[in-house]
Amino acid sequence: MAESDRQRGWCAPVADTLALLVFFTATGIVNERFIVGMTWEEVLRARLIGGVLMIPVGRPYGLWRDWVMRHAGKSRLSQLLWDSLALVSFQVPIYGAIIFASGASGGGLLRGMIGAAAMMLVLGRPYGAFLNAVRRMFGLPPGGDRPMSLN
Repeated sequence: MAESDRQRGWCAPVADTLALLVFFTATGIVNERFIVGMTWEEVLRARLIGGVLMIPVGRPYGLWRDWVMRHAGKSRLSQLLWDSLALVSFQVPIYGAIIFASGASGGGLLRGMIGAAAMMLVLGRPYGAFLNAVRRMFGLPPGGDRPMSLN
């Protein structure tokens, strides 16, 4: 399958969605249990809701990140900053809705959102590298330099 066929076909959406599910299921558990203080039952509920919501947003986030990363320079600092900006701007509002729907409220909701924003600032570049690694496993180019598109 040619590169453009993979991008238009099933590879890019599957790679982007798989990367999002794996990476943020693990980090979400840590945030929800140990920062937000949710019970294990609430964490399970949040991860189930999160998993369902990550399926339709995996590819849109991949496209968003590719677009944002076009602004990044070649330096590590620039890559880190733009990857973090992409992640925070897209994922924190979604994450807030997930933990709200799972039982977080008041101070817990606020701590969860702040915790998620802090985590995503730190995890932006590691997640971007993980996403690129998953894309390579599917035979796709990394994002940012030449963004993958739906066209």
